[in-house]
Amino acid sequence: MTLGPVMLDVAGPRVTSEEKELLRHPSVGGVILFARNFESPRQLLGLTTEIRALRRPEPLIAVDHEGGRVQRFQEGFTRIPPMRLLGERWDAGAAQARILAESTGYVVAVELRTHGVDFSFAPVLDVDFGSSSIIGDRAFSDDPAVIAALAGAFVAGLSAGGTASVGKHFPGHGYVRADSHVDVPVDERGLVEIEVADLLPYRELIKRGLSGIMPAHVIYPNVDRRPAGFSPVWLKEVLRGRLGFDGMIFSDDLSMEGASVAGGVVQRAEAALAAGCDMILVCNAPQAASQVLDGLNAGPLDRVRAERMRGRGALKPLGSDTRYASAVTAIQSVSV
Repeated sequence: MTLGPVMLDVAGPRVTSEEKELLRHPSVGGVILFARNFESPRQLLGLTTEIRALRRPEPLIAVDHEGGRVQRFQEGFTRIPPMRLLGERWDAGAAQARILAESTGYVVAVELRTHGVDFSFAPVLDVDFGSSSIIGDRAFSDDPAVIAALAGAFVAGLSAGGTASVGKHFPGHGYVRADSHVDVPVDERGLVEIEVADLLPYRELIKRGLSGIMPAHVIYPNVDRRPAGFSPVWLKEVLRGRLGFDGMIFSDDLSMEGASVAGGVVQRAEAALAAGCDMILVCNAPQAASQVLDGLNAGPLDRVRAERMRGRGALKPLGSDTRYASAVTAIQSVSV
């Protein structure tokens, strides 16, 4: 068997019999978890164990666990600060900020791996231009070079802790005011301006082995009339071609309003895959998920890229990992 290119969600803390059938569908390759799927660390491990037992190879299990406003698992997990606080630490001392960023990535990775989650959709690589409320303090900084340095350290921590990394939202969501969850944002800048600022962190992190990238549901009409996640110009020409990225490309959630310009949900799925996405997300919309599985005719997920996203390394009890303990202490020193 192989994994398919669709990542779905489940409704609650346990998988229903109907959801088990959906997750066994040949087009499914992954599951994304949300806060509603979490009751306790023990329950979470039981849920991920149950999901993994449904098929071989095991589906990828992911979560948005960036820190700050976007941390799905709370009780029993270290509270991760918003990435902006790491950027503020940079102003006080770059070396210590790098250490803190790497420690943060390590703690995120170890805690997710310990509970059966393969990776988080992190880090956010958007530049904080001061205009996007949906990004805001999720961004490390308003300086692309600082973002590259801190996100690079964060990714090194993730890797050391046994998880992959996903940079988002390519090529950049920080300039537009509109929220792509509920609107269709349009960024009027040209490619040269975007390259100088927004693409710098991607260029640097791709060199360091960034595992995955998620494009934005944003239209950049001076580059392509299609949102980046449906654009072969952005994904094939710029990301694969110019930047030389060979990792996994994940669509953002196809049920978001920013994806609506691509048509119905099956059309969105087809367009995202045709543009260059490897895996498409359909979240918080069970009927749409069923429509995609019924209507999508897609090949298997690229096995090599999928394996790069899988959690790795032997898991130690958290109490026996001295690096983890010191990293938690470092994070807790940051005011949240």
